[in-house]
Amino acid sequence: MRQEILTWADVDKLIDVLTPQFRGRFDAMMMITRGGIVPGGLIAEALDIKYILTAAVRFSEVNLPGAKLAAWPEFLQFPDEHLLEGRRALVVDDVWGSGRTITAVKDRIEGAGGQPETCVFHYNPHRSLFTKARPSYYAAVTDAFIVYPWEMDRGVDPILAGEPMMG
Repeated sequence: MRQEILTWADVDKLIDVLTPQFRGRFDAMMMITRGGIVPGGLIAEALDIKYILTAAVRFSEVNLPGAKLAAWPEFLQFPDEHLLEGRRALVVDDVWGSGRTITAVKDRIEGAGGQPETCVFHYNPHRSLFTKARPSYYAAVTDAFIVYPWEMDRGVDPILAGEPMMG
């Protein structure tokens, strides 16, 4: 698979592409951990969204052919329904690959009485499991594996970083 390594300047351009797309104001933002944390923070600043929530979703590892893609989501963290009811919420993740995670979060917000719209930096229609669903907002279409600047190895030795300083 082709790999694309982005710089912070590239991320700034993605924000510049996204910002004019948004229609109206959002009452809340739901950032999907972990991929949506940095993009969500940047978008929240750009749009001045102050009501920030997070969702953590995991899909079980099933070792049967095709079963992993059919697995039900496990919500490790999700806000109480009353925090979403009646709110227009922007659901943010970094990439729409299969689309399973962001769609599960969107559906759960709808079930709570919220009005979700989805947003990603990169949309990969070739990997998406959904033929009719796609992100409400996206900055770029890709078929590459994206490496964002916050995912780059910064050269810190993880063993040394975990050791207390001797002084």
